[in-house]
Amino acid sequence: MGLVAATAAGRRHAAVLAGAWPEARLVSGETVAHALRTAWTDCDAVVAFLATGAVVRILAPLLGEKHTDPAVVVVDEAARHAIALLGGHAGGGNALAARVGALLDADPVVTTATDAAGLPGLDTLGWPVEGAVAAVSRAILDGEPVRLVADATWPLPALPGNVHPGAGPDAGHRLLVTDRIVPLDGRTVVLRPPSLVAGVGASRGVPAGEVRELLHRTLADAGLSPASLRCLASADVKADEAGIVATAQALGVPLLTRPAAELAAVDVPHPSEVVRAAVGTPSVAEAAALLGVTGRPTDARLVVPKTASAMATVAVARHAPRGRLALVGLGPGAPDLRTPRAVAELRRAAVVVGLDQYVDQVRDVLRPGTRILATGLGAEQARARTAVAEAAAGRAVALVGSGDAGVYAMASPALEYADERIDVIGVPGVTAALAAGALLGAPLGHDHAYLSLSDLHTPWEVIARRLTAAAEGDLVVLLYNPRSRTRHWQLDAALAILGGHRPPSTPVGVVRNASRPGERVHLATLADFDPAVVDMYSVVVVGNSDTRLVAGRMVTPRGYRWRS
Repeated sequence: MGLVAATAAGRRHAAVLAGAWPEARLVSGETVAHALRTAWTDCDAVVAFLATGAVVRILAPLLGEKHTDPAVVVVDEAARHAIALLGGHAGGGNALAARVGALLDADPVVTTATDAAGLPGLDTLGWPVEGAVAAVSRAILDGEPVRLVADATWPLPALPGNVHPGAGPDAGHRLLVTDRIVPLDGRTVVLRPPSLVAGVGASRGVPAGEVRELLHRTLADAGLSPASLRCLASADVKADEAGIVATAQALGVPLLTRPAAELAAVDVPHPSEVVRAAVGTPSVAEAAALLGVTGRPTDARLVVPKTASAMATVAVARHAPRGRLALVGLGPGAPDLRTPRAVAELRRAAVVVGLDQYVDQVRDVLRPGTRILATGLGAEQARARTAVAEAAAGRAVALVGSGDAGVYAMASPALEYADERIDVIGVPGVTAALAAGALLGAPLGHDHAYLSLSDLHTPWEVIARRLTAAAEGDLVVLLYNPRSRTRHWQLDAALAILGGHRPPSTPVGVVRNASRPGERVHLATLADFDPAVVDMYSVVVVGNSDTRLVAGRMVTPRGYRWRS
């Protein structure tokens, strides 16, 4: 990343970026214009602390193609604004403007139309895109009907209501999702899904040029786009074959290799005893293509059987789409405790499933066209089944919950139903316990245990046994689901168990509605604790024998020498 500045103030701002980002460096030259041109040529991204007009005049003669030009962000003299000037989508300029703004406390200025309207840019979906991106994007923004034509149900993010299969053949613009080569016109965009796996076998010492030529010819003869290649696949013994490795690098895809025994177990149409004798499997190219990334040949269909040149063999399989299930923890409630990754996954989803009160927290970040499946309290298993079913149908789904999805939340029930057809993405969140700990001080400074007092699904005998083990181990204990209108005796019983193994002076903290409206923090000891201050919106933290109150805060030492 090149930083260009003309004034002392600009150099101070540039120094902040350079100090925070190892990849950023100040670019100098005989003149500022010379420095800016050097940064343009040598760097993947440029942050210019100059006037926008000056940057435009200097860089205009250098503009080439948006997929190869560097991103350019312009910051004013007072660092009030970080303007994404060039390469907003393709070069990452919009994201860079946000990063610069966060670091300099400047407002990021993004003028890309889709971003301004909260819509996904067609060139930001993570797949190669071809055709009339600008024209179709304009039609989407203007609300014109855009016909969606897909070879299969792929996990696309939410698209606006005017983009749908029912737009009909008379719609002026089209969005195609296919791995096939199709004629392009001024009204069509083609998204290339990662549907193809090319299996490659070769003799030792095969030239990279021969592998590339055979692969491209094979794809072209079959009418398939190399942009849809997800990976190259081969046998383990070919993992270091220079010609295959170089071909994968040139295509920008990974090379995946498998043991001969795994390849030999795949039923292929053209097995070869000669190949078996050489590498231990009757098929390399066809078997590797069918196994692909998932190792499930039943999910694939051989679309190009093995084709050979003098020293190489290629086969191509088309793999079925895999649904996408993101398990998203929203944090304890405050928007600023929601992670950027959680927001990104919510905006990546076409379907959001969750408890209604949690979904309501994030409606403002969802893209237009997102389908919301919200239900009331209870029915966790039904929500989990719904999310998995939507993902199994090939859709991009976010299943949301409070705190962290894996802590007394939706990850566990969902993963009981999810199978190999689904890609699962876990998004960690700030738990209620962490939020409560921060408000109480440092009660979690040493070993601690999370326990739920709800005996709706866990017998009380089991809960009591776990409480006893935590008490005997002198662990700090965090009590979830501590007390409700109909379930109130369990908290008294839990405190009695803990109190049998630690002194009456042990601190107890209660945090209600951590980071949400109505937040309340209550401190007491085991001796004087009043359970009436606790409800289902509370987390109870019981210290261990070393936990102390210091200046009104709970502190559990880490085992360092405790102050006298």
